[in-house]
Amino acid sequence: MGFIDEIKARAKQDIKTIVLPETEDERTYKAAEAVLKEGTAKLILVGSKEEVEKNGAGYDLTGAVIVDPSTCEKTESYIAKLVELRQKKGMTEEQARELLLSNYLYYGVMMVKMGDADGMVSGACHSTADTLRPCLQILKTKPGTKLVSAFFVMVVPNCDMGADGTFIFGDSGLEQNPDPEKLANIAISSADSFKALTGKEPIVAMLSHSTKGSAKHADVDKVVEATRIAKEMAPELKLDGELQLDAAIVPEVGQSKAPGSPVAGYANVLIFPDLDAGNIGYKLAQRLAKAEAYGPLTQGIAAPVNDLSRGCSAEDIEGVVAITAVQAQAQS
Repeated sequence: MGFIDEIKARAKQDIKTIVLPETEDERTYKAAEAVLKEGTAKLILVGSKEEVEKNGAGYDLTGAVIVDPSTCEKTESYIAKLVELRQKKGMTEEQARELLLSNYLYYGVMMVKMGDADGMVSGACHSTADTLRPCLQILKTKPGTKLVSAFFVMVVPNCDMGADGTFIFGDSGLEQNPDPEKLANIAISSADSFKALTGKEPIVAMLSHSTKGSAKHADVDKVVEATRIAKEMAPELKLDGELQLDAAIVPEVGQSKAPGSPVAGYANVLIFPDLDAGNIGYKLAQRLAKAEAYGPLTQGIAAPVNDLSRGCSAEDIEGVVAITAVQAQAQS
């Protein structure tokens, strides 16, 4: 089985409830129909019955729960909880009510916060900032985690590198220009995510335009320092840097450029020095190598909420729903 087939099989073993708040987008309904048919998750669609019937016309949504914030009996408790959580920021009951009734992303996150759903998937028609803002305000970070970051699972067809063509690219969606400590935290979180999603040992490469001192620059120094910090934080982890991309994933190049490295040539978790490199890297692999790209998936939030690229397909949403369900299994 391929990566996403394995994820779907795992999702079916312990069915979780996932919120889809973007009921204005047809891709949501196409994905929902597939998820419900395959049985990878229970689904909640946030919106009025009229909205869902109109926007989802032609799709079989049998089994989905439609929650209308304006009539749901739990809305008042959500408003009260949101005021409690945000009162130090000046949140009033009127503001909370307006926010939850008008912004379905906030409503979906409150459902997760209150235990009425296990996770949420959004971002098909909202920016990453819009998707993650309510998460950071309401759910906060996971205990023991200093940083929320984002990654993509990349599945490259006909590829014998990485874990049979499966990689994690981090951070490719959120952290703009991480300092060495943040970069180290991204590396360790990404390794944990790889292990949780694939069941295989993470082999982490800290990427740069330099391999083991071949270039001198402040950007290289940042990756060297991040590597040192990450090794101190997780000495048991197979992690090395700084490595150029070819040295990280091509065995013969790794042997030549970084002899003796436990990572060079065999990396399956690729940590990019900044968001520019990570975002460009994943889009190159997606468009030129025809890789499946799942994400940006989040790590470090207290409950699984995942973002989508606004260029995503319904199939991408379906896959991310299954991934979110597996993340929810791990957290429960």
